Amino acid sequence: MQENGAVTRVSDAVRESVLRICGQGSTGALRVRVLSGSMTMLLSSGFVGAINLVYNLAIAHGLGAIGFGHASAIYTVLMLLSSVTLSFQILCSKFVAKNETLPAKIAIYRYLHRRSWIFATGITATLLISSPLISTYLNLPSSNYILLLALGILFYIPLGVRRGLMQGTFDFPHLAFNFALEAVVKLAGALLLIQLGFSVAGVIAAVTVSIILAYFVARPGPELATPEEPVMTGSFLEGLQASVFFVGQVIINNLDIILVKHFFDATQAGVYAAVALVGRIIYILSWSVVNGMFPFSAESRSQEHEGRTVLTTALLMVVLITTLFTLAAWLAPQSFWHTVLGKGFPLNDSNPYSSLLVLYAATTGIYSLSVVLMSYEIARRIGHVSWLQLGFSAAIVGGIYLIHGTLRDVITVQLVLMVLLLVTVSIPFIRSERIITQRVATRVLAGGGMHRIRLVKEDEVISEFLRSEFYHPEFDDYREHFRDMVERPDLDSPRENELRRALLFLRRGRLWRELPTDTEWWQVELQPADYRRLRVFPRNHWRSFAKETFYLAEMIEGIRRRVESDQTDRFSRKLSSLREEFAQDSTPASSVLLIGIDEEGPLTIIEGNHRMAAASLISPGDVLGRFQFLVGFSPRMTECCWYQTDLSTLLRYARHFATYFLNDHKDVIERAVSEEKISSDNSVGAA
Repeated sequence: MQENGAVTRVSDAVRESVLRICGQGSTGALRVRVLSGSMTMLLSSGFVGAINLVYNLAIAHGLGAIGFGHASAIYTVLMLLSSVTLSFQILCSKFVAKNETLPAKIAIYRYLHRRSWIFATGITATLLISSPLISTYLNLPSSNYILLLALGILFYIPLGVRRGLMQGTFDFPHLAFNFALEAVVKLAGALLLIQLGFSVAGVIAAVTVSIILAYFVARPGPELATPEEPVMTGSFLEGLQASVFFVGQVIINNLDIILVKHFFDATQAGVYAAVALVGRIIYILSWSVVNGMFPFSAESRSQEHEGRTVLTTALLMVVLITTLFTLAAWLAPQSFWHTVLGKGFPLNDSNPYSSLLVLYAATTGIYSLSVVLMSYEIARRIGHVSWLQLGFSAAIVGGIYLIHGTLRDVITVQLVLMVLLLVTVSIPFIRSERIITQRVATRVLAGGGMHRIRLVKEDEVISEFLRSEFYHPEFDDYREHFRDMVERPDLDSPRENELRRALLFLRRGRLWRELPTDTEWWQVELQPADYRRLRVFPRNHWRSFAKETFYLAEMIEGIRRRVESDQTDRFSRKLSSLREEFAQDSTPASSVLLIGIDEEGPLTIIEGNHRMAAASLISPGDVLGRFQFLVGFSPRMTECCWYQTDLSTLLRYARHFATYFLNDHKDVIERAVSEEKISSDNSVGAA
């Protein structure tokens, strides 16, 4: 427990120093909290990383390249299965951080702890049964190594839940101590058992003992032994997201060692395992930053400004870690590797350690930046980055299978794919920054003059949307039957509301499904300055007028030139017709539908683009008085591709398209038509 107290004292000192630097404002205070938690975990991870480095060098000296290759391959199996452990840890951390009451936090912990034992038992049984097959694939001399590891796995998965409770309650000192304890016991046990002649089996036994001891030490204290209250522990999708994320993560971090062990001889596999040590240290330190960031991201998920503070702080810390370790690997002389690795490794004038280490360190650092971005999204919402990462992990496996002539080839394949992953996951955040910049600009331009008049039910919004769309050919077969229901809606009728939704979805279902489920609709009164915040629907012919942002005020002169110079295309004819209609009648009789994040940001027109443009051609200053404006607000509107188009939102659109491809809303409509005919026939018969 002295180590735990030391970590706490150092953490307090760091917190005091950071407070003086960052100040006491809300952003500064949040940054302090993130830095404090991350620094506690970083100090612990630095200690654990140092212990692990000593551990790996010690067993490398004790076992030689061949034995070290065997031990690293077995330990990598543990790391692959850590995807389950980390899934439970991150779920427990996320849900505990999101709930405010202590009984709710305890209920989440107990729920997940019980289920973790079920998973652990099943996975352990699978390992026991498949141990001969695994040993053969990894070219191990005995299947007993896998059997010994299976005992550790039994406790390793429930350990994730206990660590998740500490993380979710921001108990970083105890979490740090638990990681440190595991590392120290693993090192001391391995050194002792190697000296006693147990070789690789002794190393694996030490790992198993360290896990079991860490599990029992992580038991919640009596202050958490409170009655639990019924609580929802989250959706299935959140659990699936976490599981997929960590499966992809452990494949990227560990499967290369397994594949090298399979494709290369034992000596080269041992060399690669030694090179991978530096990458593991970088990733462990970077992951400590994520551990510190994650609960704060979940806690501040509804505050975009606070979220950006958390994210930028974590990214800067990972950049610093990666830079320092990559530089150190580059500057290390060859004689250093002769000293630390020992006689059991092939060391000569052409040894490749420095160059391979720099390449591997850079690869791991680039991936660590991607992990920060992906973890931030997972903490705040149910995203799709988990599946994206899983796809890249599969690409790494395929790439190594295709290209594995040398150890450098194996690392280069990973480097190229990790750069592509970082670019891909960065796109939504770059676009998000652009949206935030636009919100600031539009707030300055518009002056925040919007006024909310009344809350509007979704049924009314759908009714207004359908009324504006009902002239399209898709409704030709139904216009006669449902004209009255569309033009004179009874919003208190559940049957009519269901039918109007079905009718609208014939044409606009793909649009409507992209709106966040928490969208809240309001009738608003826009002020003249708000006109500069309006953006047209970012699709089709509007692109030819857009200047990236699709603001109507910036596009209107280009639209005017098109309409006045070319009356042959359909777009110009439609706007000319609407302009003439509005010039003769100024009565505000129709609704325009908008979507946005809040009253200060940009507003995108999802229904009424042509009407707004045509009215603007007459008089931009009077256009806002011609229509009723209904606005859908959601803090998650950046997830909608109609509001913000990027890879993430397009993937969401593709998933929804595939999910609802076979949905046929005509069934509801045709059934209503048949019921109407039957009712009409019965009325005639009764007469």
